[in-house]
Amino acid sequence: MPTKVHSHSHAEIAARLDTAERLCARRGSRLTPLRRLVLETLLRHHGSLKAYELLDALRAAQPGAAPPTVYRALDFLTEQGLIHRLDAINAWSACTDAGGQPHDVLVVCTRCGSVAELSDPDLGRRLAACVAQAGYALNGQETELRALCPRCRQA
Repeated sequence: MPTKVHSHSHAEIAARLDTAERLCARRGSRLTPLRRLVLETLLRHHGSLKAYELLDALRAAQPGAAPPTVYRALDFLTEQGLIHRLDAINAWSACTDAGGQPHDVLVVCTRCGSVAELSDPDLGRRLAACVAQAGYALNGQETELRALCPRCRQA
């Protein structure tokens, strides 16, 4: 899936990485150099990257990067809420507001991999109630919707 580089400035990316460092430290975790590099790579891309696309991008800076190491970094970053695992397209994207406003709905473009992060607390409560009526207990509350972004719809 082709990706495009964000128009984020170096300063914006640095600020997001600093926020990630602070969040991890506050939670008693550590943003290791490899985890930081994985997050930075995702922040620099528009949309999302599949694991092996990410691995290829990382190997320029980390020639010995191997799939298990990258998957462990992805798992850590997902657990910390710094990136999103996108089941719809089997890829990952940087959270654009880690440490900021909560969001519980991800709209994923199935063509280009772009992601919109939305928040709808009422929808979240209604979904949780439906899940509870089915006898289940939620262990996470991020809903992923598949769609076509405006750019892909026009193409």
